[in-house]
Amino acid sequence: MDDPVKTLRARTGVPGLDDILFGGLAVGRVFLLEGSPGTGKTTMAMRFLMEGAQQGEQGLYVTLSESAAELRSAAVSHGWELDAKIDVFEVVPPESLLDSDQQQSLLYSSDLELGETTKLIFQAVEKSDAQRIVLDSLSEIRLLAQSSLRYRRQILALKHYFSRHGATVLMLDDLTTDTLDKTVHSVAHGVIRLEEMTPDYGAERRRLRVVKYRAQGFRGGYHDFTIRAGGAHVFPRLVAAEHRRSFHRGRIASGIAALDKLLGGGIEQGSSTLVLGPAGAGKTTLAWQFAAETVRRGEKVAMFLFDEELGLLFDRAKPLGFDFAAMQATGMLQIKQLDAAELSPGEFAYTVRAACADPATKTVVIDSLNGYQAAMPQENALILHMHELIQYLNRTGVSTFMTVAQHGLVGEMKSPVDITYLADAVVLLRYFEAEGAVRRALSVIKKRGGQHEDTIREFWIDHGLYIGEPLVEFHGVLRGTPTLAGNRAPPRPGIGE
Repeated sequence: MDDPVKTLRARTGVPGLDDILFGGLAVGRVFLLEGSPGTGKTTMAMRFLMEGAQQGEQGLYVTLSESAAELRSAAVSHGWELDAKIDVFEVVPPESLLDSDQQQSLLYSSDLELGETTKLIFQAVEKSDAQRIVLDSLSEIRLLAQSSLRYRRQILALKHYFSRHGATVLMLDDLTTDTLDKTVHSVAHGVIRLEEMTPDYGAERRRLRVVKYRAQGFRGGYHDFTIRAGGAHVFPRLVAAEHRRSFHRGRIASGIAALDKLLGGGIEQGSSTLVLGPAGAGKTTLAWQFAAETVRRGEKVAMFLFDEELGLLFDRAKPLGFDFAAMQATGMLQIKQLDAAELSPGEFAYTVRAACADPATKTVVIDSLNGYQAAMPQENALILHMHELIQYLNRTGVSTFMTVAQHGLVGEMKSPVDITYLADAVVLLRYFEAEGAVRRALSVIKKRGGQHEDTIREFWIDHGLYIGEPLVEFHGVLRGTPTLAGNRAPPRPGIGE
């Protein structure tokens, strides 16, 4: 296998793609970029040539399907300009081939057209002396070849010709003809496949996979990517085992003595906490408490919202003592409102990683996993995505707080997504009725790495979060249908006690 340090790499310039390819495309080799129309092949190919131009390398875009004007227009849509270092060559058959009166009668027209097309490509390469070449697209050559044998011979001829010139070549295939023909796969040095999926609701989702890379390692599996103004952006699949940051695994407090006592002294730094409960029980407020205490300690927080509008959150949090607008203004809080209909799991993981690139960021709040699940209604690997993300945050010393809204208000409740086994600590919130009023109860049902109080305590929200005494005279609080053994509910202490 090639030494990854000594082998020269031609960087593609596509954010994230070079990471997957461990540096880029091997210089002087032929690569295949395949995908259905609209998956982003042309966008990535133009970025590949532009990256070469920035390095002083001559580029050549040979197009058999689009006009030069169309290519330049596509570049402008991304804010790009194909400069003098990039030649665009349109392969147009000679006029005699378009005139039926001038066509040869003793030769098959496909023979003549294939030969003429290849000759024009070779002439363009000779004239340009390019170091990076894009050939768009192989579907036209496959149609002219008419048979798999002739097509393979033609691809081999192109490969040998390009290798003699030492150019790095990216051949595009739109898969509009015989998609079962893997001729180019065996000939190309590497193969990258682009795919597009359309969920029942929301924007299309794009992903790519490196099918083959001869004599070179790469990051396997599927990787999400997007195409927006400015080009394509690939989000390499997160592998938590590749990341680790040294940190002191102490305990972090909530700022409320009774809550810290319930948690056995607090939450371990670099651990994950899941807050479960019905809608309106106070899950988000509990997570806010830890976020605000993190800022008070002089550490940074990153908060990701799937369910709540940002302005409403600021207005709702301030009367409770959480001035998130001020925290954001000082740079101690990063807060992002996410659109579940426009987000892929890879992009979300990338967004979280970017926010945690600052070592001062010690706490992440994800509110809620219901919204995260809604972002991926047809994803089958939600648990695996969350496992890698949680493990990544744990390994880098970031404490994670996640909320999940359970179905129902009282009685038996179910969670739409069960990641309780992944979380290091699980806090359960419940409603109960006492003396004609709806009240809230809190308990810790799991905590790795230490003891925790096994009591059930009442809590309430009144210009802040308050924790009461254990509910010793109640039975069935966790079931949501409590029974009061005594005559009266436990009194609440005065505010500030």
